[in-house]
Amino acid sequence: MGSNCTFSIIIPVLHELKKINLLLEDLQEFEENFEIIVVDGNPNRETINIIRNKDIKILVSKVGRGRQMNTGVAGASGEILIFLHADTQLPVTALDRIRHALKKKQYVGGAFDLGIRSDNLILKVIAKCASLRSRLTRIPYGDQAIFIRKDYFNKIGGYKEIPLMEDVELMQRIKKRGDKICILSDRVFTSPRRWEKEGIICCTLRNWIIIILYLIGISPDKLARYYGRN
Repeated sequence: MGSNCTFSIIIPVLHELKKINLLLEDLQEFEENFEIIVVDGNPNRETINIIRNKDIKILVSKVGRGRQMNTGVAGASGEILIFLHADTQLPVTALDRIRHALKKKQYVGGAFDLGIRSDNLILKVIAKCASLRSRLTRIPYGDQAIFIRKDYFNKIGGYKEIPLMEDVELMQRIKKRGDKICILSDRVFTSPRRWEKEGIICCTLRNWIIIILYLIGISPDKLARYYGRN
C-alpha cells in the first residue's frame, strides 16, 4: 500500500467496532497496489480508534455515506475508487477483475453481483434478484461494491450528500449522461444482519417501498425519516 497506487478502497463506517478489523485483515490478502481509507462518521472516532493496522488511512467526516465517501475520495491517491460497505466482503479476484474491466474505455465504473452470507433460501433468492435487477437497470446498489474511475467521479461531482439513496442517485446520473458501467459476475458477500434484525419480509418490503417512493420523486430527506436514518 502507498501513494500513487492503482486502487483506493474507501470504507465509510459508523459503529462498526465488531467488524472493522476483520474486514481490514481480509483486505490484506490482495497483492495489487492499493490503499485503504476508512472514514468514520462518528466525531468521537469510535470505529477508527480501534483499528490495529497503522498503514490504513483514517479520516473523520460528518455522518452520511455520501459525505463520508466524498471525504475519502478527497484523500485518495488511487486511479480507481472502490466504495466498500463495512459488512461486505470482496471476492479474492476483485482488484484484478476491476482492472481488466476498466481497460475497456467504454466503461467508467461498475459493481459486482450480490451474495448474502447465509444458507437461508429466501436470502439466496433475494441476492439473485438483486443481481438480476442491477443487470437489467444498470443501477447497482452500494452493497455491491461500486467502483469508478477517480477522474470521472470528480468530473461528475461525486456523490450527492443526501441522507440515503446516494448510490442510486449516482448511478442514475451516470446513466443519464449516456455513460456505461459493467456488472461483474464475481459476487461480493454482504452480511445478513439487516434481514436477521428486522425480519426478512419486513426488511425486503421496506427496501422496495423506499426505492419506489424515491423513484416517483419523494425526497431523500423524507425517506430518511421513514427509514430511521439520521
